[in-house]
Amino acid sequence: MTDDADDGDGVPADTREAIMEATYAALCKHGYADLTMQAIADEFDMTKAVLHYHYDTKEDLLVSFLDYLLDQFLDAVDTNAAEESEDPDDPADRLVALVDSLVLGDRSGMPDDDRDARSEAEHWEYHTALLDVRAQAPHNDAFRDQLTTNYEYVAAAVATVVEDGVETGVFREVDPDRTAAWLLATINGARLHQVTLDADVAREVRDAIVEDWIPWLRRPESE
Repeated sequence: MTDDADDGDGVPADTREAIMEATYAALCKHGYADLTMQAIADEFDMTKAVLHYHYDTKEDLLVSFLDYLLDQFLDAVDTNAAEESEDPDDPADRLVALVDSLVLGDRSGMPDDDRDARSEAEHWEYHTALLDVRAQAPHNDAFRDQLTTNYEYVAAAVATVVEDGVETGVFREVDPDRTAAWLLATINGARLHQVTLDADVAREVRDAIVEDWIPWLRRPESE
């Protein structure tokens, strides 16, 4: 993409990418309560006036940021499924890629010795900051609407993989939508506990899903 292309709301693609990266850095550094347009501007080589030219308020920018995160997640899932799955056509491997992206973040392309340190630390800094944004959703229609959209896309992605597994006989006869709702509730609970408790809950939940639940989901060969 060139800088002339836009994301659909009139912001040039390269400019939006720079703003979103700056928003991510500032949100991780300051949290929602202390996040300002100036703090975001300080994280990149543009002025606060550029931010206000494209986004009237911090709320407008953060709604766009949540939409950007959804795009990043969907791209990361495709990358992980293609690069890290033993068999990208296997619904179980695709489900593992989804779970890893949701629980541990996109770690594809990172050197092995960095994956468990730098990338994962940044991942949890982000989720700590995002928790602040989520806490505003009960009282902020724009945040709630965008978070709902994000959830629906992710739930549909999970349900599609489960449905493919059921239809091809790889998975047991489970309801894809209910299974996706349960899995996302489990993962969201793990992420919440990870950033609010002094315990490595997320990795334990990830391992339980990948090593115990997904093997159970596979249809026994005798059936």
